Amino acid sequence: GSHDSFSYWVDEKSPVGPDQATAIKRLARISLVRKIMKKWSVTQNLTFKEQLEGGIRYFDLRVSSKPGEIGQEIYFIHGLFGIKVWDGLKEINTFLEQHPKEVIFLDFNHFYAMDDSHHHFLINRIHSAFESKLCAVECVEYVTLQYMWEKKQQVLIFYHHPLYQEYPFLWPGNKMPAPWANTTNVHKLLQFLETTLEERSRYGTFHVSQAILTPRVKTIARHLIRGLKNTLVHRNLPMILNWVKEQKPGVKGVNIITSDFVELVDFAATVIALNDLLLEEDESTS
Repeated sequence: GSHDSFSYWVDEKSPVGPDQATAIKRLARISLVRKIMKKWSVTQNLTFKEQLEGGIRYFDLRVSSKPGEIGQEIYFIHGLFGIKVWDGLKEINTFLEQHPKEVIFLDFNHFYAMDDSHHHFLINRIHSAFESKLCAVECVEYVTLQYMWEKKQQVLIFYHHPLYQEYPFLWPGNKMPAPWANTTNVHKLLQFLETTLEERSRYGTFHVSQAILTPRVKTIARHLIRGLKNTLVHRNLPMILNWVKEQKPGVKGVNIITSDFVELVDFAATVIALNDLLLEEDESTS
């Protein structure tokens, strides 16, 4: 999985998003401030298509309307506005059309400046993009690749808003817990990932290990021009990747792992390779 999957492009010419504090919105009237914000808002370099081709199958999505804009168009957002959600969904669907056995998870987990009419608009967009590829809510343990292939389904949508109840193809957010360490310290992050894995529900939900470091205000203040990648990610990714290599998948182990800048190390290939351990287990039991 990728963290803030859509943030490979953000619009530094647009107003600051409603996910930001009022003080930052005021400051961001200065174009230089928006340029600096971009360095801290971008957490991926690859487009959806490139991420999919690189092996990413879980997408972490935050969305917003544009206050003051006529209509109900919804955009991706992380400090600054990204592309229209509709454009991203179409790009993902094109990949799925070309690869009918691939399955993806879209996790809509933060919504800003959206009332019910915006939600219905977005949900209809999701349905229009994927139609029969959408997997209806089911007991998590039943949803194997074989199950999806038989039904010709490829997309699970997680929707962290009460309106999920009105649509059979929206999975509730509580089926995709993603505990967040909220730290700049890689040792604290790895300890947190270990602890939350031990607390992981044995059955009934997926689980996201967010292998990401989060800058504090003082981190940004100290390293304004360097940005997220050069300040936190480059230095710590090798240690995070070593943690990933030591994991085991399965009921008590890792499930979905997300990272910033997924192409900087062979992150996706390392996570995917963990599945071989499950195959070895199957062979030894049979």
